Amino acid sequence: MKFGVIHYNLAQFSFEQFLDYCRETGFEYIEVWLGDVWKETEAGSMKKAEEVRRELDKRGLKAGALSLGNDFIQSDPEVIRQQVERTRKVCALAKLLGTDTLRTEGGTPKDTVPEWRWVDSMAECLKRCCEFAEPMGIKFAVDNHGWCTNDGDRQLALIEAVGSRCVGVNLDTMNYRWFGHDLETIRRYYRILAPYVFHTHMKDGTGSRQKYVGAVLGEGEIELVYAVRCLKQAGYDGVWCAEYEGREDTAVGYRKCLEWMKREIPRIV
Repeated sequence: MKFGVIHYNLAQFSFEQFLDYCRETGFEYIEVWLGDVWKETEAGSMKKAEEVRRELDKRGLKAGALSLGNDFIQSDPEVIRQQVERTRKVCALAKLLGTDTLRTEGGTPKDTVPEWRWVDSMAECLKRCCEFAEPMGIKFAVDNHGWCTNDGDRQLALIEAVGSRCVGVNLDTMNYRWFGHDLETIRRYYRILAPYVFHTHMKDGTGSRQKYVGAVLGEGEIELVYAVRCLKQAGYDGVWCAEYEGREDTAVGYRKCLEWMKREIPRIV
């Protein structure tokens, strides 16, 4: 099995220290943050990605995904073009890192794009991106993050609207609850989206919005066993990627999350 960690919430480490922590703790895969390999205002992004790949290889680590950091809720044709061309560059960076998965945002709500147009807006950008991503073997794992894609029905509608094998889901096990969905609704989201999951954020906690408190895996209210079972039954073979947002020291929290994943995920059927 592939056990990984997102480069997030470990700000006490430099990037090299983070990689050392991952190796020493027992993580094998890294979700690379785009800022690790590309400063958009600077040249030389390919060189930086090559350097990061060497650092990963040196430690026996692999890139499980690369964050895209996109915003596909757009109405201006020129901004859409810019988003698509930016995505083309990030796809090339992903190939250099050795990953075929881009963790993809939906976008940010805007007055110029009413909610009823969110799916169409995201689908338009993704369709254009799929024209070059499909031949490259790149997949877009649309995250249930923020406001525009934190709804399983909307994610499924987006997948169907694009109609490409390279568009699927990054399943964050906690974010639906953070947004305010009840556990019964979340179980349904796990079921309907499991066949389309390319990447995961294994995350636990309790409560929604201001009442949200992160937790080590297995110590919150999220039905992680059910989520894992849905994914396994759908044939998921991607990275089980830990994301910890609790109050404990993050290095300790991530270590405990890995212990839970290694102990529990293999025996869930």
